Amino acid sequence: MDHEIAVLMAAGLGTRMRPLTIDTPKPLIKVCGRPMIETVIDGLKRRNVNEIYVVTGYLGSRFLYLTEKYPGLTIVKNEEYETVNNISSIKAVTEVIRNRNTFICEADLYIADPMIFTGKLEKSCYFGKYIAGHSDDWVFDLDGNGRIIRVGKVGDDCYNMCGLSYFMENDAAILADAIDNMYKSGGYEEMFWDDVVNMNLDKLKLSVYPVDNESITEIDSVEELCAVDPSYLDRIKL
Repeated sequence: MDHEIAVLMAAGLGTRMRPLTIDTPKPLIKVCGRPMIETVIDGLKRRNVNEIYVVTGYLGSRFLYLTEKYPGLTIVKNEEYETVNNISSIKAVTEVIRNRNTFICEADLYIADPMIFTGKLEKSCYFGKYIAGHSDDWVFDLDGNGRIIRVGKVGDDCYNMCGLSYFMENDAAILADAIDNMYKSGGYEEMFWDDVVNMNLDKLKLSVYPVDNESITEIDSVEELCAVDPSYLDRIKL
């Protein structure tokens, strides 16, 4: 594998996970005894990805211990996390990701199977779970060759976004330039970084890397947390 880096987005407020996130940033909430972000990092380590950038915002100082636990990990502050959507977290690292083979990961994921990171990735891709039937979540539309032609919400019988993506160096440069240009033109404050991807699919060569539903879990609410880790049922009144 060529030298690869990773960006972990950990700046969010985690409002849907309150009261747990009042004093603890969401990626540091433990699931089955492990902080969620550490399950992502451990998966990256299985691939020998050691140059890792964690973009922080809310309760950012709580992540500092990671720099001691994981050599090669750097904390990057997102100064805009309270006023700008998550496009701001990628903007904070555009100079880092430009022309680098880069994983972009949400930090608030529970990775049950770290081996999902070890597959052969020959092109830029989003990791995706196939969902039969209707989905209101972020999904991918593909053409006949498996190339992503839409990244957006709502779809039927399609792959759903699961918070992990991989950009080959050329595509990482295109993404970095596109986000920098959005900042120059304005009107970006409410944008997800994936919106920028969707706007540039004619330039980006993106496919879906399928993963099993059980290998990775996005936890967006206390109810979902309790479903994955029933030990919280005794501690939280739902």
